[in-house]
Amino acid sequence: MSVGGSGEANDDGLDLEAPPIVVRGLESRFGTHIVHQNLDLTVPKGQVVGIVGGSGAGKSVLLNTIIGLRMPQSGSVCIFGQDIRYARRRQWSAIERRWGVLFQAGALWTNLTVKENVAVPMFEHTNLKKDEISELADLKIALAGLPVGAGGLKPSELSGGMIKRAGLARALALDPELLFLDEPTSGLDPISAAAFDVLIRDLSDSLKLTVFMITHDLDSLYTITDQVAVIADKKVVAMAPVRELERSDHPWIKSYFQGARGRAAADAANMDLVTGAA
Repeated sequence: MSVGGSGEANDDGLDLEAPPIVVRGLESRFGTHIVHQNLDLTVPKGQVVGIVGGSGAGKSVLLNTIIGLRMPQSGSVCIFGQDIRYARRRQWSAIERRWGVLFQAGALWTNLTVKENVAVPMFEHTNLKKDEISELADLKIALAGLPVGAGGLKPSELSGGMIKRAGLARALALDPELLFLDEPTSGLDPISAAAFDVLIRDLSDSLKLTVFMITHDLDSLYTITDQVAVIADKKVVAMAPVRELERSDHPWIKSYFQGARGRAAADAANMDLVTGAA
């Protein structure tokens, strides 16, 4: 079952012209606690979309539902036009080959080197030879901005910023069209966070990636997103460019973007625009 797009499926039954993510009528709950109710979200192709919301709004629950780690109580999630509830094994494998995920803490295998971590998806999903995988793993490590020699290090030997980049290299291993980022700049100092933002925007532009990014980082929202989806009241209450959200009357959105930190991030983004124009 597919929705949206051109309706022309590839050999795996996916419609790569459809919006990469379409969520309709999603309900998520834990026992009697309802997290999402009638949540709708469409992530357009080629955009960097930030996902924000208060603590407990269900941002990570939404991510885990979209990537199939948990099943919703009702509603649908379509990836490249395919409703994941009805995806056969071949279709599910095709979907997994077309996305990459950077989890908040990196989720690297601690007993493997960085290079071995990056190589795992290629061994799992491709028929490439070992030497080809080795070369591609080195390429992805460099693409993520890690220094020469980082591939031979274990996660315990990496800084927080290097762990993020190693996780990103693994997420890029299969040349995905869709990239999921869970709090990619959390725990980073401001300089490292800004550098990571630039990297994500550059990768999105050069590789034509669609990016689904959960973040609390207002600087990231102002500098690299095309749109921001706001989860409140158990659903997406607004989705728009960040400058439009500044004018929202919704109480949570207003407090988030018009508070002291929001104004500071907006002022910094305005200064960057002026400096860039000069």
